[in-house]
Amino acid sequence: MKKLLPAAAAVLFAFAATSQEPAATLKIWDNATAPHSNRIVLAPGEDDPARTIRTTETELCIYPADPARATGQAVVICPGGSYLGLAIGHEGHDVARWLSQNGVTAAVLKYRMPNGHPEVPLEDVQQALRIMAGLEAGATGFTADKVGIMGFSAGGHLAATASTLGAFKPAFAILVYPVITAEPGKGHQFSFDNLLGEDRTAEQSEYYSLQNRVTEATPPTLLFHSDDDTGVPPVNSALYYEALKAHGVKASLHIYPMGEHGWGFHTTFPYHEIWKAAVLDWLREINR
Repeated sequence: MKKLLPAAAAVLFAFAATSQEPAATLKIWDNATAPHSNRIVLAPGEDDPARTIRTTETELCIYPADPARATGQAVVICPGGSYLGLAIGHEGHDVARWLSQNGVTAAVLKYRMPNGHPEVPLEDVQQALRIMAGLEAGATGFTADKVGIMGFSAGGHLAATASTLGAFKPAFAILVYPVITAEPGKGHQFSFDNLLGEDRTAEQSEYYSLQNRVTEATPPTLLFHSDDDTGVPPVNSALYYEALKAHGVKASLHIYPMGEHGWGFHTTFPYHEIWKAAVLDWLREINR
Protein backbone atom coordinates (compact mmCIF):
# COMPACT_ATOMS: atom_id res chain seq x y z
CA MET A 1 0.00 0.00 0.00
CA LYS A 2 1.22 3.47 -0.84
CA LYS A 3 2.84 5.22 2.09
CA LEU A 4 0.71 8.14 3.28
CA LEU A 5 2.17 11.60 2.97
CA PRO A 6 2.09 13.80 6.10
CA ALA A 7 -0.40 16.20 4.51
CA ALA A 8 -2.68 13.33 3.62
CA ALA A 9 -2.67 11.93 7.12
CA ALA A 10 -4.75 14.89 8.30
CA VAL A 11 -7.45 14.01 5.78
CA LEU A 12 -7.41 10.21 6.04
CA PHE A 13 -8.78 9.13 9.38
CA ALA A 14 -10.73 6.64 11.51
CA PHE A 15 -11.83 3.91 9.14
CA ALA A 16 -13.44 1.94 11.99
CA ALA A 17 -16.89 0.53 11.35
CA THR A 18 -19.72 1.09 13.82
CA SER A 19 -21.50 -1.58 15.83
CA GLN A 20 -25.14 -0.85 15.04
CA GLU A 21 -26.29 -2.79 11.99
CA PRO A 22 -28.27 -1.38 9.02
CA ALA A 23 -31.63 -2.89 8.06
CA ALA A 24 -30.17 -4.29 4.83
CA THR A 25 -26.76 -4.65 3.21
CA LEU A 26 -26.62 -5.09 -0.56
CA LYS A 27 -23.51 -6.43 -2.23
CA ILE A 28 -23.66 -4.63 -5.58
CA TRP A 29 -20.61 -6.04 -7.36
CA ASP A 30 -16.85 -6.53 -7.26
CA ASN A 31 -13.99 -6.09 -9.73
CA ALA A 32 -14.95 -9.30 -11.54
CA THR A 33 -18.62 -8.39 -12.06
CA ALA A 34 -18.56 -4.57 -12.32
CA PRO A 35 -18.27 -2.80 -15.68
CA HIS A 36 -14.68 -1.79 -14.84
CA SER A 37 -12.01 -2.97 -12.41
CA ASN A 38 -9.82 -0.79 -10.22
CA ARG A 39 -7.08 -3.41 -10.71
CA ILE A 40 -6.22 -3.57 -7.04
CA VAL A 41 -4.72 -6.98 -6.25
CA LEU A 42 -5.00 -7.75 -2.56
CA ALA A 43 -2.11 -9.28 -0.67
CA PRO A 44 -2.65 -12.30 1.61
CA GLY A 45 -4.39 -11.16 4.79
CA GLU A 46 -5.67 -8.02 3.08
CA ASP A 47 -8.92 -9.62 1.92
CA ASP A 48 -10.97 -8.99 5.07
CA PRO A 49 -14.50 -8.11 3.82
CA ALA A 50 -14.79 -5.44 6.54
CA ARG A 51 -11.75 -3.65 5.13
CA THR A 52 -12.23 0.02 4.28
CA ILE A 53 -8.79 0.58 2.72
CA ARG A 54 -8.17 -0.17 -0.98
CA THR A 55 -11.71 -1.50 -1.37
CA THR A 56 -12.47 -3.88 -4.24
CA GLU A 57 -16.15 -4.66 -3.52
CA THR A 58 -19.15 -2.35 -3.61
CA GLU A 59 -21.77 -2.51 -0.86
CA LEU A 60 -24.80 -0.44 0.09
CA CYS A 61 -25.95 -0.38 3.73
CA ILE A 62 -29.54 0.86 4.05
CA TYR A 63 -31.09 2.60 7.06
CA PRO A 64 -34.82 3.06 6.37
CA ALA A 65 -36.64 6.23 7.39
CA ASP A 66 -38.67 6.27 10.57
CA PRO A 67 -42.19 5.64 9.14
CA ALA A 68 -43.73 8.19 11.50
CA ARG A 69 -41.46 10.94 10.10
CA ALA A 70 -40.82 9.75 6.54
CA THR A 71 -40.32 12.58 4.05
CA GLY A 72 -40.24 10.44 0.91
CA GLN A 73 -36.57 11.29 0.40
CA ALA A 74 -33.56 9.00 0.28
CA VAL A 75 -29.87 9.83 0.20
CA VAL A 76 -26.78 7.85 -0.78
CA ILE A 77 -23.86 8.74 1.51
CA CYS A 78 -20.27 8.69 0.23
CA PRO A 79 -17.71 8.75 3.08
CA GLY A 80 -14.37 10.44 2.51
CA GLY A 81 -10.83 9.13 2.79
CA SER A 82 -8.64 10.66 0.06
CA TYR A 83 -9.82 8.06 -2.50
CA LEU A 84 -7.63 5.56 -0.64
CA GLY A 85 -10.05 4.39 2.06
CA LEU A 86 -13.36 5.19 3.71
CA ALA A 87 -14.08 7.03 6.97
CA ILE A 88 -17.22 4.94 7.06
CA GLY A 89 -18.12 5.52 10.71
CA HIS A 90 -18.45 9.24 11.42
CA GLU A 91 -18.89 10.12 7.72
CA GLY A 92 -21.18 7.20 6.94
CA HIS A 93 -23.10 5.03 9.39
CA ASP A 94 -23.39 7.68 12.11
CA VAL A 95 -24.86 10.16 9.64
CA ALA A 96 -27.17 7.53 8.14
CA ARG A 97 -28.66 6.58 11.50
CA TRP A 98 -29.37 10.23 12.29
CA LEU A 99 -30.99 10.90 8.91
CA SER A 100 -33.16 7.79 9.17
CA GLN A 101 -34.36 8.88 12.61
CA ASN A 102 -35.42 12.15 10.98
CA GLY A 103 -37.45 10.57 8.19
CA VAL A 104 -34.87 10.25 5.41
CA THR A 105 -33.86 6.81 4.15
CA ALA A 106 -30.05 6.75 4.14
CA ALA A 107 -27.77 4.31 2.32
CA VAL A 108 -24.04 4.25 3.09
CA LEU A 109 -22.00 3.42 0.00
CA LYS A 110 -18.85 1.38 0.42
CA TYR A 111 -17.40 2.22 -2.98
CA ARG A 112 -14.31 0.81 -4.65
CA MET A 113 -11.20 2.93 -4.61
CA PRO A 114 -10.21 4.31 -8.02
CA ASN A 115 -6.50 3.41 -7.96
CA GLY A 116 -6.06 5.68 -10.98
CA HIS A 117 -9.34 4.56 -12.61
CA PRO A 118 -11.81 7.43 -12.04
CA GLU A 119 -14.65 5.61 -13.80
CA VAL A 120 -14.78 3.00 -11.00
CA PRO A 121 -16.21 5.00 -8.05
CA LEU A 122 -18.50 6.88 -10.44
CA GLU A 123 -20.09 3.68 -11.75
CA ASP A 124 -20.48 2.47 -8.14
CA VAL A 125 -22.35 5.58 -7.05
CA GLN A 126 -24.46 5.64 -10.22
CA GLN A 127 -25.57 2.07 -9.57
CA ALA A 128 -26.34 2.89 -5.93
CA LEU A 129 -28.51 5.85 -6.99
CA ARG A 130 -30.37 3.70 -9.50
CA ILE A 131 -30.95 1.00 -6.89
CA MET A 132 -32.37 3.48 -4.39
CA ALA A 133 -34.57 4.97 -7.12
CA GLY A 134 -35.97 1.51 -7.88
CA LEU A 135 -34.45 1.37 -11.36
CA GLU A 136 -32.29 -1.62 -10.42
CA ALA A 137 -33.22 -4.57 -8.22
CA GLY A 138 -32.17 -4.97 -4.62
CA ALA A 139 -33.81 -2.30 -2.48
CA THR A 140 -37.50 -3.21 -2.62
CA GLY A 141 -39.28 -1.49 0.24
CA PHE A 142 -36.56 1.12 0.65
CA THR A 143 -36.70 3.04 -2.63
CA ALA A 144 -37.77 6.66 -3.01
CA ASP A 145 -38.90 9.03 -5.75
CA LYS A 146 -36.39 11.67 -4.64
CA VAL A 147 -32.91 10.21 -4.23
CA GLY A 148 -30.11 12.58 -3.40
CA ILE A 149 -26.44 12.20 -2.61
CA MET A 150 -24.24 13.29 0.28
CA GLY A 151 -20.47 13.22 0.37
CA PHE A 152 -17.63 14.15 2.70
CA SER A 153 -14.15 15.27 1.56
CA ALA A 154 -13.12 12.95 -1.31
CA GLY A 155 -16.61 11.45 -0.99
CA GLY A 156 -17.83 14.99 -1.63
CA HIS A 157 -15.83 14.96 -4.85
CA LEU A 158 -17.53 11.69 -5.79
CA ALA A 159 -20.96 13.15 -4.95
CA ALA A 160 -20.17 16.20 -7.08
CA THR A 161 -18.92 13.90 -9.87
CA ALA A 162 -22.28 12.11 -9.84
CA SER A 163 -23.99 15.52 -9.89
CA THR A 164 -22.05 16.78 -12.90
CA LEU A 165 -20.67 13.86 -14.92
CA GLY A 166 -23.12 11.11 -14.06
CA ALA A 167 -25.70 9.95 -16.59
CA PHE A 168 -28.23 9.44 -13.77
CA LYS A 169 -28.15 12.55 -11.62
CA PRO A 170 -29.28 12.71 -7.99
CA ALA A 171 -32.29 14.86 -7.09
CA PHE A 172 -30.13 16.92 -4.72
CA ALA A 173 -26.62 16.98 -3.27
CA ILE A 174 -25.11 17.73 0.14
CA LEU A 175 -21.35 18.29 0.03
CA VAL A 176 -19.44 18.49 3.31
CA TYR A 177 -15.91 19.95 3.10
CA PRO A 178 -15.70 18.51 -0.45
CA VAL A 179 -12.61 18.08 -2.58
CA ILE A 180 -13.53 19.95 -5.78
CA THR A 181 -10.54 21.41 -7.58
CA ALA A 182 -7.06 20.18 -8.51
CA GLU A 183 -5.79 23.73 -9.03
CA PRO A 184 -2.34 24.13 -7.42
CA GLY A 185 -2.55 25.63 -3.97
CA LYS A 186 -6.30 25.03 -3.74
CA GLY A 187 -6.92 21.31 -4.04
CA HIS A 188 -6.05 18.21 -2.04
CA GLN A 189 -3.53 16.78 -4.46
CA PHE A 190 -3.27 13.38 -2.73
CA SER A 191 -6.94 12.70 -3.53
CA PHE A 192 -6.37 13.51 -7.19
CA ASP A 193 -3.24 11.34 -7.28
CA ASN A 194 -5.33 8.41 -6.06
CA LEU A 195 -8.22 9.22 -8.39
CA LEU A 196 -6.24 9.78 -11.59
CA GLY A 197 -2.78 8.41 -10.88
CA GLU A 198 0.38 10.26 -9.95
CA ASP A 199 1.17 10.69 -13.66
CA ARG A 200 -2.12 12.53 -14.29
CA THR A 201 -2.08 15.13 -17.02
CA ALA A 202 -3.07 18.76 -16.75
CA GLU A 203 -6.07 17.98 -18.95
CA GLN A 204 -7.25 15.23 -16.58
CA SER A 205 -6.81 17.48 -13.57
CA GLU A 206 -8.82 20.23 -15.25
CA TYR A 207 -11.59 17.83 -16.27
CA TYR A 208 -12.02 16.45 -12.76
CA SER A 209 -11.91 19.93 -11.19
CA LEU A 210 -15.66 19.85 -10.91
CA GLN A 211 -16.38 23.56 -10.76
CA ASN A 212 -15.64 23.31 -14.50
CA ARG A 213 -18.29 20.62 -15.05
CA VAL A 214 -21.33 22.35 -13.52
CA THR A 215 -24.28 22.91 -15.88
CA GLU A 216 -27.92 23.88 -15.57
CA ALA A 217 -28.66 20.16 -15.08
CA THR A 218 -26.58 19.95 -11.89
CA PRO A 219 -28.93 19.32 -8.93
CA PRO A 220 -29.61 21.76 -6.08
CA THR A 221 -26.67 21.63 -3.70
CA LEU A 222 -25.99 22.39 -0.05
CA LEU A 223 -22.33 22.93 0.88
CA PHE A 224 -20.48 23.05 4.22
CA HIS A 225 -16.89 23.93 5.05
CA SER A 226 -14.74 25.31 7.87
CA ASP A 227 -12.78 28.49 7.32
CA ASP A 228 -9.72 27.01 9.04
CA ASP A 229 -9.66 23.81 6.93
CA THR A 230 -6.08 23.49 5.70
CA GLY A 231 -6.48 19.92 4.40
CA VAL A 232 -9.14 20.82 1.85
CA PRO A 233 -9.33 24.64 1.75
CA PRO A 234 -12.80 26.24 1.77
CA VAL A 235 -12.14 27.69 -1.69
CA ASN A 236 -13.20 24.25 -2.95
CA SER A 237 -16.77 24.79 -1.79
CA ALA A 238 -16.69 28.44 -2.84
CA LEU A 239 -15.66 27.59 -6.41
CA TYR A 240 -18.41 25.00 -6.74
CA TYR A 241 -20.99 27.36 -5.25
CA GLU A 242 -20.01 30.14 -7.66
CA ALA A 243 -20.32 27.74 -10.59
CA LEU A 244 -23.76 26.61 -9.42
CA LYS A 245 -25.01 30.17 -9.16
CA ALA A 246 -23.51 31.08 -12.55
CA HIS A 247 -25.68 28.32 -14.06
CA GLY A 248 -28.83 29.21 -12.14
CA VAL A 249 -28.76 26.17 -9.84
CA LYS A 250 -30.30 26.48 -6.38
CA ALA A 251 -27.49 26.36 -3.81
CA SER A 252 -26.60 27.25 -0.23
CA LEU A 253 -23.09 27.58 1.24
CA HIS A 254 -22.23 27.50 4.95
CA ILE A 255 -18.64 28.27 6.01
CA TYR A 256 -18.12 27.98 9.76
CA PRO A 257 -15.37 29.96 11.52
CA MET A 258 -13.63 26.85 12.88
CA GLY A 259 -13.72 23.07 12.80
CA GLU A 260 -10.78 22.25 10.53
CA HIS A 261 -11.24 19.12 8.38
CA GLY A 262 -12.99 15.80 8.86
CA TRP A 263 -15.51 16.57 11.61
CA GLY A 264 -18.29 14.51 10.05
CA PHE A 265 -20.77 13.53 12.74
CA HIS A 266 -18.35 14.07 15.64
CA THR A 267 -20.13 15.92 18.45
CA THR A 268 -16.87 17.73 19.21
CA PHE A 269 -17.41 19.86 16.09
CA PRO A 270 -18.35 23.28 17.56
CA TYR A 271 -21.28 23.70 15.17
CA HIS A 272 -22.58 20.12 15.31
CA GLU A 273 -26.15 21.03 16.28
CA ILE A 274 -26.25 24.02 13.93
CA TRP A 275 -25.01 21.86 11.06
CA LYS A 276 -27.63 19.19 11.71
CA ALA A 277 -30.41 21.77 11.81
CA ALA A 278 -29.18 23.33 8.56
CA VAL A 279 -29.24 19.95 6.78
CA LEU A 280 -32.78 19.13 7.92
CA ASP A 281 -34.08 22.64 7.16
CA TRP A 282 -32.67 22.47 3.63
CA LEU A 283 -34.07 18.97 3.01
CA ARG A 284 -37.50 20.22 4.07
CA GLU A 285 -37.18 23.27 1.84
CA ILE A 286 -36.30 21.38 -1.34
CA ASN A 287 -39.02 18.82 -0.62
CA ARG A 288 -41.84 21.35 -0.85
